[in-house]
Amino acid sequence: MNLTEKKLAQELVFDGNLLKLYCTQVELSNGKKSMREWINHPGAAAIIPLLSNGETLLVRQFRYPLGRETLEIPAGKIDSGESPLACAVRELREETGLFAGEFIKIGSLLTTPGFTNEEIHLFLSKNSSRGSADTDEDEFINTIVLPIDKVFQMMMEGQIKDAKTIVAFLLARTRGLL
Repeated sequence: MNLTEKKLAQELVFDGNLLKLYCTQVELSNGKKSMREWINHPGAAAIIPLLSNGETLLVRQFRYPLGRETLEIPAGKIDSGESPLACAVRELREETGLFAGEFIKIGSLLTTPGFTNEEIHLFLSKNSSRGSADTDEDEFINTIVLPIDKVFQMMMEGQIKDAKTIVAFLLARTRGLL
């Protein structure tokens, strides 16, 4: 059975700085019509910084939709015309002050395909040198250095719940990079 849905009409409901919310009328594979509410996202890159001593650096920040702080790998949205790798290099420097010598692509993930097209490209950085962070004016971040095994322990204990962080560490370990 062909599962493709055909777009019949589309309305931009919200046009924000980061997200665009659409309401799209579609024709289903059985010929019936339905509505899809979905968010267009520019994509993102996220990085596991592997430090020379074998530890990693995570960022702690307040996430408004959750009403609390999270612990996660550095990440950010891809700017218009920017490649995922260029975004990863920029976000690592901006959020942590690290300048990595080598980036290894470890995969990508679709965050929530039921309502957004967001894809996060996952990288591991090695051979980093320290600089100073240069966060956005509305971005407040603390960094924490942890042993890799401690990150896995915190994931298993539910202290780290961020999906991109969990997927990135699992993919990196599975690929023998950690």
